[in-house]
Amino acid sequence: MKPAKMREKQGVNMEFEFTKEQLEIQRAAREFAQKEFTPEKGREYDAKYEFPWEFYKKAAKLGFIGASLPEKYGGQGLACTEACIIAEEFNKVDSTLACVLGGVGFSGLIEMYGTEEQKEKYLPRIIHGDIVCAMGLTEPKHGSDAGMIGLDTTAVKDGDNWKINGTKTFITCGDIAEFAMVCCQTDPNASPPYRGVSQIIVEKGTPGFEATHLRPKMGFRAAPTAELSFSDVRVPLSNLLGQENRGFHQIMSYFDFSRTPIAAGAVGLAQGVFDRALKYSTEREQFFTPVHRFQFTQWKIAEMAMRIEAARLLTYRTAWLIDNKRDPKAITKYASMAKAYAARTAIDATDDVMQIFGGYGYVDSDLERFYRDARIIDIIEGTGEIQRYIVARECYREMNLPMP
Repeated sequence: MKPAKMREKQGVNMEFEFTKEQLEIQRAAREFAQKEFTPEKGREYDAKYEFPWEFYKKAAKLGFIGASLPEKYGGQGLACTEACIIAEEFNKVDSTLACVLGGVGFSGLIEMYGTEEQKEKYLPRIIHGDIVCAMGLTEPKHGSDAGMIGLDTTAVKDGDNWKINGTKTFITCGDIAEFAMVCCQTDPNASPPYRGVSQIIVEKGTPGFEATHLRPKMGFRAAPTAELSFSDVRVPLSNLLGQENRGFHQIMSYFDFSRTPIAAGAVGLAQGVFDRALKYSTEREQFFTPVHRFQFTQWKIAEMAMRIEAARLLTYRTAWLIDNKRDPKAITKYASMAKAYAARTAIDATDDVMQIFGGYGYVDSDLERFYRDARIIDIIEGTGEIQRYIVARECYREMNLPMP
């Protein structure tokens, strides 16, 4: 290592602490979650398969909903780092009720690519907690391969309208959303097919548009999942979001941002169950001895602590890259790294904590609920396999080697 004086002269700047403003956001998010997200409410909404509107509206009043959206529309104009702080603190307390952040859905797509009319129409109502939105990409036959194989949902121009036909599935908040940003194949001859995908806004109540709640579901139950069907649905040409045939590119660009707070939520979930395990291991006894005195317990605790901290650093490094507008390719790589690693960390942490709790964790406990919630993180917004493909692809690209 170089002497400190030499490092100072070179102007090395590496900070691992939040600013005063960020610490205040962290404190406010933590206090809100600890006060409002009671275990009883978490269990209630998990059992009912209902979106927690009461907490969504409360969180909106305090500026936690759509916090990264511009102040012009009622948002806080916060950076990705602050969005990650909120996601981590909410999920640390209760991953079921933290789904209120998912109600914002892909509203950032409106902010990034929408017309001024679209922004003024939708963003204030989302930020104020009046509505939620959804984004429809996945189809019954297409998920991770949607970009390369093409979409079965089509949109063709019919006079002054788009005519949409097809089906979307596994759409978060699809049946309660005021509107959905639907990915449609608008150029069937595009090669590769993703170059012919457009996003079109379809509002609730539009003739021919139906949303069906999908249940039962393993976890993440307070964020309803739906199937969307479109039968000769007609919407104005002005409902196009962004550029025609650029919809897939728009989504991939937005994923670089949205995957990072998801990673932060996974970190928060892992930290939350870890804290519970740490305390419980000093209380639970086996062989007349608290289980935290057994080496195998200590190893689980140590492994979880290391992985959670590594996931946290990777997540906030990604947020820093985004906030400082660094190389977009690097952001893509790090966003995928953060989401893949943090998701797996949350899944493995809930599994290890379940082992420490034993039967008490498996039967009628909040832990089994968090265990169920964690599993979806490695699937939504790009599976762990896709994230690893992206990371590998970027590694080869950086070395100017043949792409896989």
